[in-house]
Amino acid sequence: MPDVGEGLTEAEILAWYVRPGDPVTDGQVVCEVETAKAAVELPIPYTGVVGELRFPEGASVDVGAVIITVTEAEAEAEAETETETETGAAGEAAPQGRQPVLVGYGVAESATKRRARTTAVPPPPLRSNGADARPLAKPPVRKLAKDLGVDLRVVIPSGPGGTVTRDDVHAVLGPAAPRRQPPRPTAAPAPAAPAPVAAADARETRTPVKGVRRATAQAMVASAFTAPHVTEFVTADVTRTMKLIEELRQDKAFEGLRVNPLLLVSKALLVAIRRNPGINAAWDEQNQETVQKHYVNLGIAAATPRGLIVPNIKDAHARTLLELAAEMGELVTTARAGRTPPAALRGGTVTITNIGVFGVDTGTPILNPGESAILAAGAIKLRPWVHKGRVKPRQVITLALSFDHRLVDGELGSKVLADTAAVLEQPKRLITWS
Repeated sequence: MPDVGEGLTEAEILAWYVRPGDPVTDGQVVCEVETAKAAVELPIPYTGVVGELRFPEGASVDVGAVIITVTEAEAEAEAETETETETGAAGEAAPQGRQPVLVGYGVAESATKRRARTTAVPPPPLRSNGADARPLAKPPVRKLAKDLGVDLRVVIPSGPGGTVTRDDVHAVLGPAAPRRQPPRPTAAPAPAAPAPVAAADARETRTPVKGVRRATAQAMVASAFTAPHVTEFVTADVTRTMKLIEELRQDKAFEGLRVNPLLLVSKALLVAIRRNPGINAAWDEQNQETVQKHYVNLGIAAATPRGLIVPNIKDAHARTLLELAAEMGELVTTARAGRTPPAALRGGTVTITNIGVFGVDTGTPILNPGESAILAAGAIKLRPWVHKGRVKPRQVITLALSFDHRLVDGELGSKVLADTAAVLEQPKRLITWS
């Protein structure tokens, strides 16, 4: 069991995709595990045959424990020629056979070295549309192509006016191979992890706390009793922002993207951080230093079946509204599918939690460890509001900002919260303040 995160000590095996006797190839995913941060698929770094699965699905395994053994194809070939090797020239020692190996780790020392993989797929020819021709594609599509390593010049566009769409990019890669789910192994595995235990009278159910939920609980306790929290609240009229959201949803540039209040709240907070950069910092207790961050990795709290996780958008401060919408859509989709990579859960600087989706007006959020501020966005509701001297029904939201009072004083925290609310009340400030 390799450490697939940062200093993790154990992981739970969620599913095996192979069984003893199955052939495997270098890079093939053999199982899925859940760490304290996310669900991760583990590839096998060798080509050979599965020998044994040491743990069943549902078992919690310490990092470093052997979970699967594989006999490499090269080792089998060596075994077939063992007799010939032993009777070779005098004084020559026969090479030792390779031993079963562990996913993510090396193999036993041997005179045999792995042959380099030479299979390569040549790139498709570029279309003859001129050396200076730049394919037409929206920013989210360009980012998708970049992330997948696809050259837009080789993509055949199907969108209006010859624009490249997301489907066009995926078409270049070809259809994804379906994941194989073989029957569970028949070998006698180690005892499974304890399941929820019901009391004799069925009035209680006890469930072991592990994985994401345990990590979240430990982090929240550490944060609550380490950083002195202060929470401030503001209620703002977001009627204009809601109108802007409807306009953006009709804009072809945002077609297929998530355009919702959270997007505008995120952008408003980023503008406020730019105007008040001191909020984007961290307290280094060990060195007794404050660490000012010159970038914003914006965390978005996401509720998943495995518990609450907070993946973050790297360098969110440099994203346009269109790019931010694409990033948030990808973040939410990946989190709900349980495929958030560990790297996306590290390095956050400021977080937003959207409790409004549950119909909650406000709350007092707890800081993520290592961060100085977290903003809770409440539900947007129609309320009586004084607008231009008259009481009218307006769409209103309550924002709550918690911050670390060791490095953020009341003035700085108040300015950030007030600026965020001001942008949401007058979204035209996105243009003048950005």
